[in-house]
Amino acid sequence: MFLSAILVPVIAEPFIQGFARVALSPDPDLAVAALMIARIEYPKLETSRYLDRLDELGRQARRRLAAAPIPDVDAPHDADPSTFTQISALNEYLFKEERFVGNRLNYEDPRNSFLNEVLDRRTGIPITLAVVYIEVARRAGLHVEGLNVPGHFLLRCPAPRESPRDATDLIIDAFHGGAVLSQDACRQLLHRVEGREPNEATDALDSLQRADVTPRLRHATKPQILTRMLLNLKRAYVHMRSFPQARDVTQLLLAVNPSAVEELRDRGLLAYQLRDFSGALRDLEAYLERSPTVRADKTAHAEIWEHVKSLRRRVASLN
Repeated sequence: MFLSAILVPVIAEPFIQGFARVALSPDPDLAVAALMIARIEYPKLETSRYLDRLDELGRQARRRLAAAPIPDVDAPHDADPSTFTQISALNEYLFKEERFVGNRLNYEDPRNSFLNEVLDRRTGIPITLAVVYIEVARRAGLHVEGLNVPGHFLLRCPAPRESPRDATDLIIDAFHGGAVLSQDACRQLLHRVEGREPNEATDALDSLQRADVTPRLRHATKPQILTRMLLNLKRAYVHMRSFPQARDVTQLLLAVNPSAVEELRDRGLLAYQLRDFSGALRDLEAYLERSPTVRADKTAHAEIWEHVKSLRRRVASLN
């Protein structure tokens, strides 16, 4: 069985603090923090092996980019030819030579959220394939950033400043083999993200106000990328009823964002499932105290309050 059903102790506080330092560091490196996440499932993971693997992928990618012809005559009319050529060379290397691919058949497999597994198996979900893409591109000397689009994580390679004025950023889908999204596809995506239905009027307005809609797709910060990885992993663990690991994930989520009161609530509920009643009581009481918005939802407030009352009685009986 892949995931252990045996109860394991909560991850140590020094590890949580170390993860927070790495996750919140201005260093753009994502791999170290991503491999620390993997140690929830693989406590003895040799992270240096996977960092070396990324370094080698980066070296090989740099060679491919250096050998790529410039400019690419097949580049879209609104793309910087040099940038498009480099992205095409990187896509050729990662998705055809190295055969990285989106895991469509087993999307919910928790291994898709572990960077070591993604590197070993060459398959993953959008967020982890994007991390591989970003890290390999960075090592190859190419700037690629994440886009925290709801529902499907994407990438952006900005057009260089010296490119023609009408050149747009390239929006890349690592899950689908590095496909470059057209401006029309980006416009449709932006309408969905903004909660608008596309129509002739809004399309015309976009065309008049800004031909390039890609800058309106928001850049994902390092903590946001790691948070998204952790949320995917937590969902997979809860679905499998692997509550010890799910609680460890909430610990790391709170390390990245201590004000995430929903994670405080979830950590309390997971502690309850694990019969850590004092821990559950502490977290749920703190959740009610720190989340004034929950009081507006009488049903949610009542449910958590009932848990707290029950836990107070149970904890008192154990003393």
